[in-house]
Amino acid sequence: MNALPLILGFPLAAAVALAFVSDHRIGARVNAGASLATFTVSLLLLVLETPEPTQIAFIDDFNIYLVVLTSFVAFTAAWFSAGYIAHEIETGRLTPAHLRFYHAMYQVLSFAMLLALTANNIGVMWAAVELATLTTVVMVSLYRTRPSLEAAWKYFILGSVGIALALFGTILVYLAAQKAMGPGMEALTWSSLFAEAPNFEPELLNVAFVFLLIGYGTKAGLVPLHAWLPDAHAEGPTPISAVLSGLLLNVALYAIVRFKMLLAANGDALAPGPLLIAMGLSSLFVAGLMLYRRRDIKRLFAYSSIEHMGVITVAFGMGGPLANFAGLLHMALHSLTKSAIFYTIGLASQARGTQQVEQIRGLTASHPALGWSLVAGTAAISGLPPFGLFMSEFLLVSSTFPRAPVLGVLLLIGLLTAFGGLMLRLHGIAFGEAERDRRPLVGSLIPVYAHLLLILIAGVFLPGPLVSWFQSIAEVLG
Repeated sequence: MNALPLILGFPLAAAVALAFVSDHRIGARVNAGASLATFTVSLLLLVLETPEPTQIAFIDDFNIYLVVLTSFVAFTAAWFSAGYIAHEIETGRLTPAHLRFYHAMYQVLSFAMLLALTANNIGVMWAAVELATLTTVVMVSLYRTRPSLEAAWKYFILGSVGIALALFGTILVYLAAQKAMGPGMEALTWSSLFAEAPNFEPELLNVAFVFLLIGYGTKAGLVPLHAWLPDAHAEGPTPISAVLSGLLLNVALYAIVRFKMLLAANGDALAPGPLLIAMGLSSLFVAGLMLYRRRDIKRLFAYSSIEHMGVITVAFGMGGPLANFAGLLHMALHSLTKSAIFYTIGLASQARGTQQVEQIRGLTASHPALGWSLVAGTAAISGLPPFGLFMSEFLLVSSTFPRAPVLGVLLLIGLLTAFGGLMLRLHGIAFGEAERDRRPLVGSLIPVYAHLLLILIAGVFLPGPLVSWFQSIAEVLG
């Protein structure tokens, strides 16, 4: 049995069905139900025999891990968005027509991300990433306000430049492979490219990787290609901010790591590690410093996403079993943690009627469950024990110091810089003077609790089979 047709089929069928559902309550249930069905079927990849690659689909442990993670967070975001979006209807910020469009586009986005992760053809992967980009562009502009339209336009322009560069890099990879593989579809499929990579023309491969790193690096929000990300997070619906930070950035990094594996397999090509480390450190330091000056709470945590994309990029740039293991673990835990944080700040913004940090004060007193959930999420994303991100950052720093002490010091300074910025902002938001307005929350905190529980468990105990699975993936990544 091959579960992939169902994994891709559920969101695609749901998108078509939701385009005709005018009742936003029914649409929210269908959206969440389809996302749950996709997640449930994705779990079959963990137990079924891995299917053989085809011209279109390629399944291995690396993308199984990301497919399960993506479908899970997409499900919890859809669950959360049901209450969140209903409140937006009540306040008049959105109309039922907006919601029909929103739910249909949500499933298109899920389909595009899952297709990009499982495509065997690098051209299909590129097209899927482009579809995900276009989908999120229109969802960022959902409120139709001037700031949201400006954010969507900036995202569209920068994303289009990035995807164009990624397309050029993809074409160069095809040309580099032609000498060994000849023209045709085989020179575009991952399974064949990995087998023949040692025979590729290294000069073309080197140039291709530079374009691919810049192109997909734009999608991953890496500095200096990150300008679209804070605006898109601040102006779009909060569930989409959670999906952008928790999932779509991972898809772009997945593409970069796959192409890095091609270069690593070719002994005459340049070492991709230093380029990844340079972009990762730049992202870590720039985003860490920007945390001190943010006034919009969603923009604040958008820069935190840039910081963590930098950490993950450094991990994969370092390479080796331990650093790759840290990168894989950090990627999963960042997705769970950041999406949980966006759920909490979305509810906080609705309760306060603003996204301005100065006007969101004392949440632990006015809304204890929400406030303490945000404290736990921020502590987790800052890398404090006993949460799992402490373990992934500890593994990365400890594996870096013996190999490159200066880099280890820089990495530690960057992490501490970002930690200080988040703690500075958290104090007032959570523990400042409580607002008199105690409007009840409209929405569920259950997705937040589910994510925080998984993050806590990962920090205390990682099951042996999971560790072995991550180790096997880390060894393949090189």
